[in-house]
Amino acid sequence: MTTSVPEVPDSHRSSKSSDDLRLALRAASMYHLEGATQAQIAVKLGVSRPTAGRLIARARTQGLVTIEIHVPDELQGTVHADVERGLEEMFGLTEALVVPDVIDGTDNGYGSLGRAAGAMLSRRLQGADTVGFTWGPETVAVAHSLKTRGARCAQVVQLDGSMSSADYQTGVEYTLGRCADYLQAKPVRLNAPLYADPATVTALQQDSVISRALQAGTEADVMMYGLGPVSTSTTLFEGSFIDLEILDELQHLGAVGEIGGRFFSVDGTPTGGSLPERTVSVGLDAIRDCDRAMLISGGVKKHQAILGALRGGFASVLVTDIESARWLLAQTKEGS
Repeated sequence: MTTSVPEVPDSHRSSKSSDDLRLALRAASMYHLEGATQAQIAVKLGVSRPTAGRLIARARTQGLVTIEIHVPDELQGTVHADVERGLEEMFGLTEALVVPDVIDGTDNGYGSLGRAAGAMLSRRLQGADTVGFTWGPETVAVAHSLKTRGARCAQVVQLDGSMSSADYQTGVEYTLGRCADYLQAKPVRLNAPLYADPATVTALQQDSVISRALQAGTEADVMMYGLGPVSTSTTLFEGSFIDLEILDELQHLGAVGEIGGRFFSVDGTPTGGSLPERTVSVGLDAIRDCDRAMLISGGVKKHQAILGALRGGFASVLVTDIESARWLLAQTKEGS
């Protein structure tokens, strides 16, 4: 037994097509010009909510709707939405924020990163959150950028040890104190060295106070961190946390950067060697698992480190400069 579909007269097809287009135009006008929701459009036109959504989408795909975004003259050269979107797509980021400044390691350069990251942090925070940070000039800049108490969280915790035999200012107390003050949060210190011999590290991890701080950091809802390169210009070398012998080992292992004293290669793989069992900080796995991990870094010296961190999945949010952003996109395209 066969079933045939009656032929629809051309006039009927034309009438139905015209009606569909009319509905699509009406739905698109209500949505884009009048600000109506899909639910309101569905009620108005007597269709289901999914149908209202399909009508709006049809209007766009058939070229019935044209959307133009005009950047004000005063923002020309400072907004890079296309570059940010490219970074988000390439690295699976929740958000990328690109600043127009040249980052050269000066206070002014880190200041622009800090202000951008501080604004992003404030709008992404929730009252019950724990915020973790690694010490360094980028997070100091974020702390310095906080000017009001408009955002808040429950705790601010130090993610990596900072004690050293050298008289070196890591900025931990400033970052922890200012963030706790302006975010109206409880400060949690990690009173430990960044590196120690393995037996000491094991003992520190079993200490009740230090273990609680490490646990709070590991479970932090938001993590913000900068990157250190593998060179004598890194804060770890300048602060006598590592020496030339360790630098040689790291370079031999293919390390390009570190987060909280933990090093990784350009493909995002932890590099191993003698340091991991000597390190007192939150692990790279915990940073990778954090769905609001904020990477704040820029400048030519840190390009390889940023690329490695992104390839390793250590960030869901990136704050960087335009030159670094364009370099990242170029490297990824060449690699692919």
